Formats: sequence, C-alpha cells, structure tokens
Amino acid sequence: MSTPKRYTITAALPYTNGPIHIGHLAGVYVPADIYARYQKMRGEDVLFVCGSDEHGVPITLKAKKEGVSPQDVVDKYDGIIRKSFQDFGIEFDNYSRTSGKTHHETASAFFKKLYEEGKFIEEVTQQLYDEEAKQFLADRFVVGTCPKCGFEESYGDQCEKCGTSHNATDLINPKSAVTGNVPTLKETRHWFLPLDQYEPWLKEWILEEHKKDWKSNVYGQCKSWIDDGLRPRAVTRDLDWGIPVPVEGGDGKVLYVWFDAPIGYISASKEWAERENKDWEPYWKNDDTKLVHFIGKDNIVFHCIIFPSMLKAHGDYILPDNVPANEFLNLEGNKLSTSRNWAVWLHEYLEDFPGKEDVLRYVLTANAPETKDNDFTWKDFQQRNNSELVGIFGNFINRVAVLTHKYYDGEVPASAELREIDKKTIEELKAYPAVIASSIEKYRFREAQAEMMNLARLGNKYLADEEPWKTIKTDEERTKTVMYVALQIAAALATLSKPFLPFTAAKLSKMLNITSGKDDNNSEWSAIASAEALLEPGHKIGKTELLFSKVEDKEIQTQLDKLEASKKVNASAEEEVIPQKELIEFDDFTKLDLRVGTILEAKKMPKAKKLMVLTVDTGIDKRTIVSGIAEHFTAEEIVGKKVSVVANLKPIKLRGTKSEGMILMTENADGNLVFVNPDEEAVNSGKIIS
Repeated sequence: MSTPKRYTITAALPYTNGPIHIGHLAGVYVPADIYARYQKMRGEDVLFVCGSDEHGVPITLKAKKEGVSPQDVVDKYDGIIRKSFQDFGIEFDNYSRTSGKTHHETASAFFKKLYEEGKFIEEVTQQLYDEEAKQFLADRFVVGTCPKCGFEESYGDQCEKCGTSHNATDLINPKSAVTGNVPTLKETRHWFLPLDQYEPWLKEWILEEHKKDWKSNVYGQCKSWIDDGLRPRAVTRDLDWGIPVPVEGGDGKVLYVWFDAPIGYISASKEWAERENKDWEPYWKNDDTKLVHFIGKDNIVFHCIIFPSMLKAHGDYILPDNVPANEFLNLEGNKLSTSRNWAVWLHEYLEDFPGKEDVLRYVLTANAPETKDNDFTWKDFQQRNNSELVGIFGNFINRVAVLTHKYYDGEVPASAELREIDKKTIEELKAYPAVIASSIEKYRFREAQAEMMNLARLGNKYLADEEPWKTIKTDEERTKTVMYVALQIAAALATLSKPFLPFTAAKLSKMLNITSGKDDNNSEWSAIASAEALLEPGHKIGKTELLFSKVEDKEIQTQLDKLEASKKVNASAEEEVIPQKELIEFDDFTKLDLRVGTILEAKKMPKAKKLMVLTVDTGIDKRTIVSGIAEHFTAEEIVGKKVSVVANLKPIKLRGTKSEGMILMTENADGNLVFVNPDEEAVNSGKIIS
C-alpha cells in the first residue's frame, strides 16, 4: 500500500447490555485512541468511529431478565457507555448507535445489493426451537457443551473458553437460555453468505499478503479457520429485535448482528460526514485510505474473514489494512466476567478515582495484553502510579517548574555555552518522536509508552547529574543552561504524552504556558525534532501544580473489598444444590424411629481424624453412637446438648466400636456442620413426628 492520504480507524462496537470495563479498555479502546491521537498529531486526515451495538441476543436476554423492553436496555447502557468514554478521554470523531435511522438504511441497502446480485444462498435448515417460548433459538439463546473443547457452558455462536465460533446446532446437549428446556429441531428459511466461495481469495489476501504485517495471534487464528475449511454463514436470524430483512420472505426475520454490526462503522462515518459537511466515501472507498480495525481476540474471525468477505462481495469498499487485535485482560488472577461482577467498571472507577483518568490509561497500556493474556491487579495499579507516574514523570516536572519559578521568576533562562552532556541530552530528546512513532506504527503501544516514560527518566537523570540546586550557588550561567535544557525536555513531554496521557498533557501544557507548534508538514509530532527550541528564552511558564498524586493503601483496600464481596456472592450462588432423592411412600417414612436424646459423654476416637464416640441418653436406654463430627466440635462443647437421634438404625462397628444410631446434622452457609436441634424443653425418648 502506498503512503496513505487518510486513515479510517474503527473500535469494536460495544454491546449495550452492560457498562464498559477495563478488559474492553485494554483490549480495544485505549490502544485505538492512542493510535488515532498520534495520527492526528502527525497532521494526518483521520476519521475515528465507534458506536453502540444495540441488536443481538444478549440485548434481548438482558431485557427479559430485567423485565423491560430491548429499547429500554439499549437506551440505558448507551447513555452510560457514551458518558464513560467521554469522561475517560476516548476521543471518537463520531460515536453512533446501530438502532439509528442512518444505520438501518445503510445496513438494509448493503443487504439488498448483495441479495439482488445473487451473493447469498437461500436454504431451509433445521434450527433449534423452544416449544414453550415458541421461538427459534439463535446464538446466545442456546447454551451447551462446546464440540471442540468440551466446555459445558458454551454459547450457540461461540465458546468463550476456546474461542471457537460455531452454530447453535453444533452444541452437545443444548438447552434453551430462555426456559432451560431441551430444544427441538424445526425447519426455517434463511440467507447465507457462502464463505467457502471466498476461501481462495482469503488465502491469498490474508495468508500471503498479510503474513508479515499482521500480529501473530490474528494471523494464526485466521489461518486455523481457513485451514479447517470455511462454510456458508447465516446472515439472518429468527428474532423480533434488530433490522428487518428488507426483501420478500423476510417477515419475522432480522439481519444477523454480525452482519449488521460492522456496517455500523460505515453508517457512523456517514453521520459524521453529514454533521461536518464532508464526503464520507473517500474514507471507505479510496485505495489511498488506510482502514484499521481495533478489536479483541474474540472478534478476529468477524473482522478478518466475515466482514472482509462482505466488503469483497459488495465490491465498492476498501479492505482493512490491519486488524491489531489484543488478547484478554484478567483481573486479580481470574477471568473478567460481567455476569459474576468480576470487573472494574469504567463509570465506577471514574467516581472512585476522580482526576485519575490517565492513571488507568497508563496502567492498562503498560500491562496491555498485546501478545498474550495479562493480569490487572490493584497493587500493580498503585505501584505504577506511585513509583512511575508520581516518582518519575511527576517528580521531574515538579522539580523543573519549582526551580524555574524559584531562580528565574518563572521565565525560561537563556542558555550559556552547551557542554557535551547538554548536547547529548538534546540529541536524545530530538530522537524520541521517531522512536515512539516507530513503536506506535507497529501497534506496540506498551513499548511506545515505555519510551515516552524513558524521556522523563532522561530528564530526571540529567537533573540529578547536573544538580542545578548546587550550581546556583557557584555557577549561575551553568545553572541557566541546565534549566534551559530541562525545560525543553518538559515541553517535549507535554507533546509526546498526549496520545497516552491526554489529561496530563493538557495540564502540563497549561503549566508551561505553551501551545503545540507544527512543522512544515503540519505535524505537531515531528516538530519536536526540527525546532531550535521548544521553549524560547524569556518565555513565561504558568503556575506550578502537581501532575499526579499518590494512591493510598485504603483506596486500594476499598477496591479489593469490592471484589471480595463479589467473590462471596458468586460462591453463594454457585453452591451445589443436592438433587432431591426419588420419592418414598409414607410407610417408608414411618419405619424411622426419630427420638430426642442428650449427649452424656463425648471423646475423640484415637487415631481417627473425624470420629467422636458419644454416650447418648435416648430416654429408653443409654447407648454408644460414633459420629463424624470431631473436626467441627470439641468434646467439651457438646456434652449436655440435646440432639435428634435415629434410634432404630442397625448397629455397625466403626474402628472396633459398636455404634447404635445416628445423630442428625446439616451444613450452614459456610459449610460447617450444625446439629438439627430439638427444643431444649423436649424430653428424652420424645418422638420426633410429622
């Protein structure tokens, strides 16, 4: 591809069945925002779009669960997601909704063109059907065992454990997510995109053309899909929520969400163009436009195989140049889970840590799952903030600003003759834009941010080595030179930190009283390398303020307590309920002789971990009962306790001791044994009856 004239950058459309969490941010939205901001700083023509994905089964399931309409669900979560992105500084040029008029028109027209040109095949197939709910079960209306890895809670469209995409009818032991019933098979008519017909082209386009420039995880997953052989993929569904199929015979059917959703990038672009009085077509139809999709690894097949095949079938659109998908982010060693509330929700983070938007951006980028799954921990969050942002970046800027005000009343001093160390430092400074850019262009955002922090480290080391707080007493000219160089580093950081730490960059620019300059190519980014001075002598800087503040232990503990509460709720919900045994007759029950007794003596059985030997007064006799309660009680605490006894149990020898009955016990919520106690006023030998 030649040097692009423009960039179309997309970020995966979030489902509006819940808020945004850190897994979404680390996988998609933070790297996409870094890339878009960087390209704009280079002076490129950039369109960065996203929007709420408001169709699909998860929306309808959420609506059923909450007892509201699907529209209520999408309206609620679109508002939360939209505000969260805005407050967090994700700078989309347009954030749209797939329930909007422009999208419905665009997706319908796309489908009709392919339909009219015979690009679909029409088939009557057997699909799973819930007789009680009277509906076909598409995608996530079905759960069952994954045919590939054996995971027993796979969805009908994709297994969340192994990542394999499949059809609902491929599941082993499928069950309806609506009623829990075992579904039946019923005939229905649908339209399919014959992916097998695009296999030769996909082999050349992906496996040959993009073998070297696509990330290994993306290329590997695509290769696996293609090597397994592609099959026709349904583009319609039997649902009542979505975009109606716009052709004859489409009554009661909607466009499959994974046909509909990626077209949302195009409709979002149209909305932006109409609002800004621009032409959207060059961003999607000109070969000198670079199209880049930012997604998570669970969406690779849709963005690398299905959507490109759709675009190829349509014939009017460019294809993605790159799809830099990330792996998954875990939380405190466990997989993020919306249903289990095992997540750090963005809107809650913004409430709990006001003014620390950039801290989360920094930590998620520093620990981004670019090549493998990574783990977010609150201790690491605290350490990176306190040691790196406060201790390195913030410390350098604070020292420079404070000393400039102290020594020169806030004015940039004129430099005396530069020494070798000064020249070397300025030379390193001017190299950083190219170094950071190289990493960003390769989608290595962790590496790029680390290089940005290395510039702050360079500044700290330079100050520590040159010690202007000492030379001010002995060599004022030398001090002016050192402070002049240090201020140039600070100004460079104000620019180079923008893609990674936009709020910090704005605060630093205000503190230094600067507006970003541009070079002859209209690039704010490369101007650093070409400028004689970023801050001229005599320039007055603004008031000093701290860029970052420490995160205290109590703040971290609050977050850990939140997660611990979720863990307890999940554990309680997952307690296995023992199934009821088969029914018995009343006569079977009357055979039991249940009586009240009192424990007279108790002692632990020698060399037995669980057994305790009890002497129990049943009112009709005093007998020995061996009970497995030694791990839960001491002998002293149960002597004198009234208990319920199965008195007519056939005697049995346990470790040589004859046991003549059984004490009734149960488990509490913590899994500990407790006695099934009769009333304290009950008399021994009193029968327990119903």
